[in-house]
Amino acid sequence: MKQTTKLIFELSHKGRVGIEAPHHDIPKAVPDKKINSAFLRNDIEGFPEVSEGEVLRHYTRLSDANFGVDNGFYPLGSCTMKYNPRVNEVTARLEGFAGLHPYQDTTLTQGALELISELEDDLLEITGMDAVTLQPAAGAQGELCGMLMVAKYFKDKGKPRRKVIIPDTAHGTNPASCNLAGFDVVRVASGKDGYLTAESIKKIMDRDTAALMLTNPNTLGLFEEDIEEIARIVHAKGGFVYCDGANLNALMGIARLGEMGVDLIQLNLHKTFSTPHGGGGPGSGPLAVKKKLAPYLPIPRVKRRGRKFTLDHTKGKSIGRLKAFYGNFSIMVRAYTYIKRMGVEGLTAVSKMAILNANYIKEALKKDYHLPFDTTCMHEAVFTDKLQNVDNVTTLDVAKRLIDYGYHPPTIYFPLVVDGAIMIEPTETESVETIDAFIATMKVIAEEARTTPKLLKDAPTTTGTFRVDETGAARTPILRWLPEK
Repeated sequence: MKQTTKLIFELSHKGRVGIEAPHHDIPKAVPDKKINSAFLRNDIEGFPEVSEGEVLRHYTRLSDANFGVDNGFYPLGSCTMKYNPRVNEVTARLEGFAGLHPYQDTTLTQGALELISELEDDLLEITGMDAVTLQPAAGAQGELCGMLMVAKYFKDKGKPRRKVIIPDTAHGTNPASCNLAGFDVVRVASGKDGYLTAESIKKIMDRDTAALMLTNPNTLGLFEEDIEEIARIVHAKGGFVYCDGANLNALMGIARLGEMGVDLIQLNLHKTFSTPHGGGGPGSGPLAVKKKLAPYLPIPRVKRRGRKFTLDHTKGKSIGRLKAFYGNFSIMVRAYTYIKRMGVEGLTAVSKMAILNANYIKEALKKDYHLPFDTTCMHEAVFTDKLQNVDNVTTLDVAKRLIDYGYHPPTIYFPLVVDGAIMIEPTETESVETIDAFIATMKVIAEEARTTPKLLKDAPTTTGTFRVDETGAARTPILRWLPEK
């Protein structure tokens, strides 16, 4: 039986109050003496009036309906929804870290600055880069930071460049970051086998192109095998190679991007290094660069002199401050904990297991779902709905049906170069039993698509709402609810 969850507005009864304001001895203000009466109102039409108990139960019901990695398998491709170890939370809540204020004098924050400095060193070792900033608050801001630095580099040389090359397999934030930094995007198509070719870059790379911005492994889950040759072509024309580090979970301990010719890479601590993912933040998107770009990193920078740590605010060639304070420190503590706990062998094992799990799923499902690139993948596998289209079943139908079986759907319709894409990333933290159960469910759904497609068209049937119109919700959202007159 489908359960329905009422809106908070529908629970409203006039006169009920969910809070009890404390008594105070402050004289009542006369607002119209301070604010023009035209901007004041006595009431908010349609504002819900609900008792404290009803408010608590309402939001508890909503929280129970939420899905996360603590609830079950979350195979969201390109997002690396791995389990967040609870030890990370313990260290982030240590009084010496949680009680700090970012404006405290550096003489009182030496432990925090030392942690930041060590985390920077660890990230440089993992990536093979020369300098890093932890200031960006998310991967997309790390991208923007990098492209602003590239723009300033060429401006300082007196030869600004206008273009950035971006493959068709790029993450959606890549072209947005380039545009925000003032660049025009030049799109380049990947080859028929899903890889970017050196020949395609050679044809369009010129001295008005500031950088190539790629993802490796790319969003098809494939490792860009020509990356060293591609980097040589870009460098020969004086450009930079930017790598989106969203998929680093497939490379840690196995290969270092800095040794492949990459000049900039942003890292997603919430993806690769097990800090909480989703819910609006806080995030962290460190940017690591080679020496040539190090002077342009945002300020302040953490500096170490002997056993003393300081924040260096010297502007120099820096693009300036990117964010208030110095990034999201509690997320840095979590990532630091993860790296130290795993060690070199552990991080290497993470990548190997992530690759193994993805290929295990790929091989198990390729007879039930079309596999556009039947080759060894990295951390994620991409299928399509081509086989299900015969029965008028789409990727969206498969995703909605998965909800009925208790799974969060994988990423769908991305990457855009694959029609009806179903991108699955199991990560390394899922057991073989969990993965086998997911594979079995996907096979059941494939069989349902052949025999009883209406089950998929009606899905989900076990949730609090029927299938919603995502397009309508995005284009014509109802931002305010008013009771019927």
